[in-house]
Amino acid sequence: MSQRDTLVHLFAGGCGGTVGAILTCPLEVVKTRLQSSSLTLYISEVQLNTMAGASVNRVVSPGPLHCLKVILEKEGPRSLFRGLGPNLVGVAPSRAIYFAAYSNCKEKLNGVFDPDSTQVHMISAAMAEINWINLNHILNELSAFTVHFSREKSEIVSSHAPIRRSLPVEIWTNLNLVSFTAITATNPIWLVKTRLQLDARNRGEKQMGAFECVRKVYQTDGLRGFYRGMSASYAGISETVIHFVIYESIKQKLLEYKIASTMENDEESVKEASDFVGMMLAAATSKTCATSIAYPHEVVRTRLREEGTKYRSFFQTLSLVVQEEGYGSLYRGLTTHLVRQIPNTAIMMATYELVVYLLNG
Repeated sequence: MSQRDTLVHLFAGGCGGTVGAILTCPLEVVKTRLQSSSLTLYISEVQLNTMAGASVNRVVSPGPLHCLKVILEKEGPRSLFRGLGPNLVGVAPSRAIYFAAYSNCKEKLNGVFDPDSTQVHMISAAMAEINWINLNHILNELSAFTVHFSREKSEIVSSHAPIRRSLPVEIWTNLNLVSFTAITATNPIWLVKTRLQLDARNRGEKQMGAFECVRKVYQTDGLRGFYRGMSASYAGISETVIHFVIYESIKQKLLEYKIASTMENDEESVKEASDFVGMMLAAATSKTCATSIAYPHEVVRTRLREEGTKYRSFFQTLSLVVQEEGYGSLYRGLTTHLVRQIPNTAIMMATYELVVYLLNG
């Protein structure tokens, strides 16, 4: 991939992440409040005991609409955009690097596996989680691996046989050593964002700023406090991998269908096949599946990042939440998360595809 292509994917990824984060920030705040263990937004329902005539109160968690209503009434509409600053600081560069890394990996791996196969998309999605510096080293090894098998590949292609190769042990070793680097580096940003979103204060009260939050975390927990919830983020990598595998598969089917329907094979027809409505549908479908499967890690992560929390580790939190609140609590806020994540992903992917299309003429 040329330097210009890399810059195009960097810029397009940053634009996609920024637009999606801004438009869906209110839903992100509501989702985080619902995932929290805080009882400040809980509703007290009154039930009558028909046998004795006495009444008892039952505490239940509110729904998304009630949570939204309470935030608007007590804190004002500006509170729906709490944490947007740290969110953009983390989203814009991370999405830029991710899409550039994903495109670069896919180009390299197309020379190792069947072009645009599930293997290519899955490994590219996983490797794109690596930060860009470490990624270059692995991509160089992939290039050497591709050259090493170039002659054999030519023979296989000429005989129309499928290409199936395994990555060298050295590449997998490097991948395992550095695959969590990006998550580790950006975890403090996401922790500050979560703390700001959970900081519920009445209308008119001074809201806690990002710098105040950083100072407070450092004073109470030290540097280790900025890395709370990191283990849950590691578990969340599976969601990204599942999402991209399904997305690329649907995208390829849409392209094939459009090309077949127009019965034209020129370049313009291929570009026209990449209509953005289809891309948004592909992104929404793939994200729904991936999010539903991997959602419990979101609840665990929010609990770990709460201030003064009793939660200490990923599995301890997972077990404690189930013991105290039941299995259903692992999916608290899922509806809001899907309502936010699906349009956010669709907007991000469509913006990315649009910017790449416009910049490539």
